[in-house]
Amino acid sequence: MNLNMIQSKFQSRNSSPEGEYERFSVLVPIVKVKDQLELLFEVRSKSLKVQPREICFPGGKLEKNESIKQCAIRETCEELNISPEKIQIFGPLDFLVLPYNLILYPFLGTISNINIHNISFNKDEVSEIFTVPIDFFIKNKPQEHHIYLNANIPEDFPYHLIPSGKNYSWKTGKYPVLFYKYKNYVIWGITARIIKNLISIIKDQ
Repeated sequence: MNLNMIQSKFQSRNSSPEGEYERFSVLVPIVKVKDQLELLFEVRSKSLKVQPREICFPGGKLEKNESIKQCAIRETCEELNISPEKIQIFGPLDFLVLPYNLILYPFLGTISNINIHNISFNKDEVSEIFTVPIDFFIKNKPQEHHIYLNANIPEDFPYHLIPSGKNYSWKTGKYPVLFYKYKNYVIWGITARIIKNLISIIKDQ
């Protein structure tokens, strides 16, 4: 090992989050409803084991040899039963690194040449779809609350290897939880954070 070998390793290297993460992508779909721009949402099927009945954007977990953009398109097509030709990706929103060993990559795009009332969505995964005008989110800020994440130390942790032992002061995490209320729907959590990010980008421009 020499300095040139070490330097060559880093000259063409792209950084990534350190650690093991599951990676997911979602599409934030803009649709036209009576000449108004709206966001399309899904209500997850009550039969799903993970987050049943929650409101989300179409998306899912990356498959092997698939890009994050391809994942967002594929999952949207599978969940809404539409062809990829109807989807146009504008670009990425800010990705989220979550305290659950999970990274989420949202993409903004459109679904065109489609009547949302005629979408024959996959009922194994989706119980309902609905849309909300983008103007609603521009005019209405979300409710913001926080939860606090504390270290849960296992009994066999080697306290003798760290300063202060069992009295070590572990850091805590402050995690934002957002809520938008629209008609009878409550859009919250990660989906609400993605919306807030989208609106901040729109307003900034």
